[in-house]
Amino acid sequence: MSRGDAAARRLYAWEDAEVAPRDRSRVPFAQLQALVDHVWAAEGLRHPPRLRPLPRQARATVARATRLAIEAPAELPTWILLHELAHALSSTAEGGTDGHGPRFVGLYLQLLVRHARMPEAALAASLRAAGIPFDPDARPVFLA
Repeated sequence: MSRGDAAARRLYAWEDAEVAPRDRSRVPFAQLQALVDHVWAAEGLRHPPRLRPLPRQARATVARATRLAIEAPAELPTWILLHELAHALSSTAEGGTDGHGPRFVGLYLQLLVRHARMPEAALAASLRAAGIPFDPDARPVFLA
């Protein structure tokens, strides 16, 4: 998740206003893989992405993910980990991705509701108000 990604600026503003205030938790790197494994299994999936340290030179990047790996710093808010997991769910092993498109946002919304216990109706309404399209029935790209 790079805060400099112009295409995702609206989503990041929505997260800052709607998601971050609802989740102040921070998870140390040593516990992130266990959380990824838990969420992945709870979603009925096998073979979760592996955690790797975020390279030191990635100064403008908070975290980043593909279907196979999540790169994270020494500590990460839970909601950002869920954001990265939504990227893993909306990406293929070959590198195909929805970016921050409707499938990604739909999967992210589902993760926030199920794993961070955030209010679905309020988040969906705020996404609509912000003009951010989402697919409420999104499924992981590799299952679709």
